[in-house]
Amino acid sequence: YAHAQLILIWGSNTLTSNMHLWPFIQQARKEGARVIVIDPARTRTARAADEWIAIHPGTDAALALAMMHVIINEKLHDADYVAQYTVGFEELHERVQEWTPERAAQITGVSAQRIIELARDYATTRPAAIRINYGLQRHAGGGMAVRTVACLPALVGAWREYGGGIQLSTSGGFRHMNVSVLIRLGQIPNPHTRIINMIRLGDALSLDPAQRARALYHPRPVDPVPTAADAGAPVKALMVYNSNPAAVCPDQGAVLAALRRDDLFTVVMEHFQTDTADYADYILPATTQLEHWDLLKSYGHYYLMLNRPAIAPVGQSLPNSEIFRRLASSLGYTEECFQETDEEILRKLIESQRNAVFETVTWDKLLQQGFARLNLPQPYLPFAAGNFPTPSGKCEFYSQRMAKDGYDPLPTYTPPLFAGEASGASDLEMIDADADSDQLACISPPAHSFLNSTFVNLSRFQQREKEPLLWLHPQDAGVRGIESGQPVRVWNELGSVTLTARVTPDIAPGVVLAPGVWWNKLSGDGRNINQVTPPNETDIGAGAIFYDVSVRVALVEREAERKQ
Repeated sequence: YAHAQLILIWGSNTLTSNMHLWPFIQQARKEGARVIVIDPARTRTARAADEWIAIHPGTDAALALAMMHVIINEKLHDADYVAQYTVGFEELHERVQEWTPERAAQITGVSAQRIIELARDYATTRPAAIRINYGLQRHAGGGMAVRTVACLPALVGAWREYGGGIQLSTSGGFRHMNVSVLIRLGQIPNPHTRIINMIRLGDALSLDPAQRARALYHPRPVDPVPTAADAGAPVKALMVYNSNPAAVCPDQGAVLAALRRDDLFTVVMEHFQTDTADYADYILPATTQLEHWDLLKSYGHYYLMLNRPAIAPVGQSLPNSEIFRRLASSLGYTEECFQETDEEILRKLIESQRNAVFETVTWDKLLQQGFARLNLPQPYLPFAAGNFPTPSGKCEFYSQRMAKDGYDPLPTYTPPLFAGEASGASDLEMIDADADSDQLACISPPAHSFLNSTFVNLSRFQQREKEPLLWLHPQDAGVRGIESGQPVRVWNELGSVTLTARVTPDIAPGVVLAPGVWWNKLSGDGRNINQVTPPNETDIGAGAIFYDVSVRVALVEREAERKQ
């Protein structure tokens, strides 16, 4: 990023969630780079950037397709790179013809003229970098949105240049790691063991087999849809570690109801008395990072880092892995994997690597200096000459593998579950909301001081965030008679939560934002925004759709008047 001349930060609040990257972006700006943030909210990052493009949540693929329409029709694409290192350009050319800037403007809320200018700037500025993050993914069409946006660098040949391309993380550099030491599926006696999708935890813990079936993991369109006959027996025991599902899971009402089951045996391994720990039959003290072994990969560089315990476990605390080892021993399991210490497992993992990328990583080096860089060149241009991790080795605009799995083989737009769309009249004008009952699109990105539900229990961070808030645009607040500081009820068919209004132009009209994720017991009404988050899955990977939520908002006083 430090070498880019144009940086699109797309669905990422870098100053909050990836602050380590910001100095490199600032370095690029000193060399003349422009930074454009594409986001429904004017975040800290958007305020610090050169431009904020407000987009309706879940419509990113429509914007990217319209950019491709302009780039291809104006012949701004890199024809040589496309010919050598991509597959399916002709099919893509045909697909994007229907995606005019005018059509995309109606969907995204970004004006047609701005879409045209953005496409031209992106195609003609070198190097051009795109930074994406999870904001792009957490809606019904999130997987296809990422796939569509990720085609842009290949279309314009941005991968040729140092400082060009697209990145969420550097995990691709670690893709050749042999993890057979860690993942030993062959040792599971029953190959048909249920795999449950955590985002449907409320369904998974239900006593209704039809509900339990909905929680079974089946991420691809071609995967059979589980039925009640596939549900299996009710879950009788739940072990929770490294998570606080009572606060962070979608469909919070169903999750909390399940955790209240008298016949559910719940064990929570934790450092703190979280919302989830409140429902535990047993709380086992877990070690912190200072007390156990671990191996860390990075989001933003190519180093492996060894986490060595600085102190012995405090009190009766144990690493999660040691708790499971002792449990396995008590149950009579004698396999070697239950006898190995964490240090032994990590050493075997490092010593089992055979790919040339790991030639510079040895156990001794990790012990001596705590880190080791992968054997990758500097500068590293992974896709300058193709070499994509696809069956063809090329960027596949048309993917036979995706077609085989039941997906559209070409980049496409999957509308969000919430069907609200922009009017296209201007970058910030949405369809008029003329009644209290009108639906609004709701997103819930992390508050600046929190990391999901981590750190919420620290008073100094609570003081920074003040209280659970709901951002509303003045247009939406005005028709509802809402002013900043007033309590508002946010609800849909799943549940409701009371938040404090913050009326601000920093959110697009038609959209509300609830910074998260507050613990329930630290919130005014004992609930958080996940009361209204549906447990539906994304189109690819079956992830959560935290930013694809439809809600209604009303002043609490008006709600009381209506009920009288």
